[in-house]
Parts: sequence; C-alpha cells; structure tokens
Amino acid sequence: MIDWLSGSASATAAASHLDGAALGPIWAIPFAGLLLSIALLPLAAPHFWEHHFGKVAAFWALALLLPCVVFFGAVRAAAEVLHTLLLDYVPFILLLFTLFVVAGGISISGNLRGTPSTNTAILAFGTLSASFLGTTGASMVLIRPILKANQDRLYRTHVFVFFIFLVSNIGGSLTPLGDPPLFLGFLKGVDFLWPLEAMFLPMLFMSGPLLGLFYVIDRVAWNREPIEVRGKRRGSGQIRIEGLHNVLYLTAIVVIVLASGIWSRGATLAIGLGIELPVSGLIRDGTLIAIALLSWKTTKHSIRVENCFTWAPMQEVAILFAAIFITMIPMLAMLKAGAAGPFGPFLTLVSGPDGQPVDAAYFWLTGLLSSFLDNAPTYLVFFNLAGGDPQELMGPLASTLLAISAGAVFMGANTYIGNAPNFMVRSICEERGIKMPSFIGYMLWSGTILMPLFVVVTLIWFW
Repeated sequence: MIDWLSGSASATAAASHLDGAALGPIWAIPFAGLLLSIALLPLAAPHFWEHHFGKVAAFWALALLLPCVVFFGAVRAAAEVLHTLLLDYVPFILLLFTLFVVAGGISISGNLRGTPSTNTAILAFGTLSASFLGTTGASMVLIRPILKANQDRLYRTHVFVFFIFLVSNIGGSLTPLGDPPLFLGFLKGVDFLWPLEAMFLPMLFMSGPLLGLFYVIDRVAWNREPIEVRGKRRGSGQIRIEGLHNVLYLTAIVVIVLASGIWSRGATLAIGLGIELPVSGLIRDGTLIAIALLSWKTTKHSIRVENCFTWAPMQEVAILFAAIFITMIPMLAMLKAGAAGPFGPFLTLVSGPDGQPVDAAYFWLTGLLSSFLDNAPTYLVFFNLAGGDPQELMGPLASTLLAISAGAVFMGANTYIGNAPNFMVRSICEERGIKMPSFIGYMLWSGTILMPLFVVVTLIWFW
C-alpha cells in the first residue's frame, strides 16, 4: 500500500501488539465494511459520499476502536492506534504530502498532445522511472503532464487505468527504491542489485504486453475522437518545463528517506504507552516538511494555477487512509500470527508435503493479500515463512524470493488501495473532471487485463 519512501517506517514499526492468534474473523468487519463503503457508496449514493466520506471513515474507525476499548482497555486501545498512526500513517501521509506539493510545482506546457504514441511514451518512461523515484514519486511527477496532454479527449479513462498498472505499481520492480517490499528486503540483507537481476524479465513480460495492449486500445479510442480533437494543436510547438528546481527537491526526498532507512535505528525517543519513535524517522519527517514548505515558497503561484493544483485529492486520501490504517490493525496482527492465526490454513499452502516451498502459492498469496493489506508487512510475513535467510533466498530459494517479491509489487495494481499512488491518481483525475472506474469497476479492469498475465507469469516462473 505504501511507497518505498515511507516503507522505512513500516520496517521498524512493530506489528500490532494485539495477539493475532487470539483474534477471530469478527475483528475484520470494520476493515471489510470500510472497503465496501469505498466500493459501493460512490455508486449507490454519490452525493452523500462526496459530502460525508469523512464521517463514513470515522464510523468504521470507531467500529474498531470502541470494541478494542471494551475488550482490551482504553490504554491498550490508545497504544495500538497511536503506534500505528505515529509509526506508519504519519510517515506515509507526510511523504505523500511532500511529493504532492513538490510535483505540483512542476508544469509542462507546449504542444503536448495525448496521441497514442505520446501516451505510450509517457507510460513507458514512467514505468522505468518508478524504479528510481519510487512508484509514488513517479506517479506524482507524471500524472499532471499526462492529464494535460489528454485534457481535450473524450475517451481517456483507460489512459489513467494503465497509468496505475504501470507507473504506480509494476514499474517499481527493479530496485529497492521502487516499492516498499523490495526496500524491506534490502534492509533484511537482500543485495541492492538482486531485484534488477531477478525481476527484470518478469517485469519486462508484464510491462511489454501492457504497453502494447494500451497502444491498441488508445489507438481505437483515438480514432473515435472528433476530428477537431485529433487535429487540434496545443500551445506552442516547443515543450516548456517550469518549476524545474523542484526536481532538486525530488532528488532530496529520495536521498533523505533512503538514508533514513539505512541509518542505524538505535536512537529512539520514548513518548509513553510503550511507543518509541526512531530519531532517524523524526529527522526524515521534519526534513520532508521543510522540503514541502520550500517548494511552496519558491515556486511561482502561477505554476500551480496552471497545474490546477488544489488540496481536495490530498484531503480525501488523508482521511480515508487514516481509517484504513486503523481498521487494518487486527488484520495485520492476524496475518503475522502465522499458522496460529485465522490466516493459518492459507499460509500452510506455501509448503508442499515434503516441506519444500510452493512458489506459485507464495506468489498468489503474497499478491492477493498485498492487494488489500499493507504490502510491506505482508512481504515480511512470507519472507520469514520462507526461512528469512537472505543468502539462502538469493541462492537455492531464489525462485521463492522472486515469487514473494513479484506478488507484493505486481498485485498492488489489483485494487485502488493496493498501493498509495493508486488512490491518489484516482483522486487527482476525478478532481480534474475525469470519470474514473468505481472501486469494483477498477477491479474488473485489473481482473480482465492483469490476472491472465499473472497466470502466465506463474506458469513460466513459479510452476
């Protein structure tokens, strides 16, 4: 769910202190209810959802918190929530906020037309850049240029669905910078270049057909556009980039948060209730806030006006993900309980009768759980189930590590909440007047297009 830049918080944040083995499926109701609300209410009651989504999110968060107070006590419930908010949610939302502000200060103008060739080139560039900027960074930088290029088109929803598939997810496969699971693997001892060596062919297999299919779909859609849209030129012939100094801020974000992940975490600040905040994380978060303020102060207001910059997408993501992080607490606890928890029957599928790992099961279970839960701790659960020894996982069990890594990274594209930039891209598009698929509608897109590719990936690499 979260991007690699904020994944460092999840790396140190202990899982929920709740005993997942003692929890029953009933504790999943608030999380399931929130997901169903996000999926169904925008369709069934769009006006209500638009004006009251914050109240719906608060309702489901309280639906978890109040039973926690009753069964575990107010102090324990407060410790669980503060632990999650301070160590996971705050770094996540601060990173997203900073990238949103900085990327919103970069404007690309000129003759940028959303032709099939131009759109495919932008998606290909974004797919490659996601492994170095992170999927959230690449998504925030490129979403506005591709929005601007396609602003006159009538048939364009598919452009942003494929943008989520490629730039917001699959593109982050080749380095630990790309996505949080790979970053956590790096912190656990997996070589920095291992993803490039092991995941290059699976990533190429996924992205190549997707780009080809996108071009065909976009070409058909382009041919349906009115002649005045296809023949229209946009602005001057030369493409102009304004706010280019924000690229330096983007580079600083990558360096600072990568350093905070590698930096020794021995120094902590105790704030009570058993919660200790890593000093490296506090320095990182403070620096991110400073970068956001610098970008805001040093970027001309006219650039953000040109980008149609508003706070509405950030507000929606901040509110909904606060509730998601809270209601997800018992879900992660049950997952991390392993075979002793409610997920135990599923987790036993990853080993055969002879005790050898079943790579196909690792791929699908890691991926499907990562589609709805935080893919960073999900990756760690299966990493540890496979033995947790990075040398063995890069050696005799390399195919198992590949299955875990590919499942966590690729299948984040299955839902809007599978990775942080998915929901942010959707919110920015809708704020700009583009009708995006509903939660279920998006899953129909991903199920139709991605699932067959995942099956073939399974047959080639994990069967």
